[in-house]
Amino acid sequence: MNGYPVPLAGATLLALGSGALWWAERRMLVVSDLHLGKSDRIARNGGAMLPPYETGDTLARLESDIMRSGAETVVCLGDSFDDPGAAARLDEAARLWLMRMQAGRRWIWVEGNHDPGPIELGGSHLAELPSPPLLFRHIARPGASGEVSGHYHPKAGVHARGRVMTRPCFLADSDRIVLPAYGTYTGGLRAQSPALSHLMRPEALAILTGPVPQAIPMPR
Repeated sequence: MNGYPVPLAGATLLALGSGALWWAERRMLVVSDLHLGKSDRIARNGGAMLPPYETGDTLARLESDIMRSGAETVVCLGDSFDDPGAAARLDEAARLWLMRMQAGRRWIWVEGNHDPGPIELGGSHLAELPSPPLLFRHIARPGASGEVSGHYHPKAGVHARGRVMTRPCFLADSDRIVLPAYGTYTGGLRAQSPALSHLMRPEALAILTGPVPQAIPMPR
């Protein structure tokens, strides 16, 4: 698996270039903020008509990560669906695709602010997932440790060939890891924004996604 190793609370995790987090000891793949159904929700609310391909693209990348890792457990860290009704509006092909990925493995939907409460798909539905020494939840809580979360869609930039290249990124320090958004149609919050700079320790790293994950000091 191509990734950047991240230690947390005695566990060794791997930040993958796709934006997924891999915990080899538990055979656990963790993703956050899939936002399935976003293009449909925007169109229904009178917004821009985005090409309706984000669900298929997101599921294809997730399936690839599952197959490459051999994951036995998949944890979706909230905002898996763009609004409470998005799961019910999935077309039959997408529902069957999810069911195939769920078959034979533990699948956990952690609730987010976009998709609170249970959904009518397979798997377990939890407010948060304790898996000592780690705790998985959607939104980070100040003062927590051993915490893995999502929600903020962090992104950071590096200078390359005279321009700034911005990518989704993991944020990691000795207390927590914040995952990037995994979904195809998701924006991002700059790592130096107050919400993130106040959350992360001064020594935090930003691990940029891409073919070769790259770690830089978290921008401040």
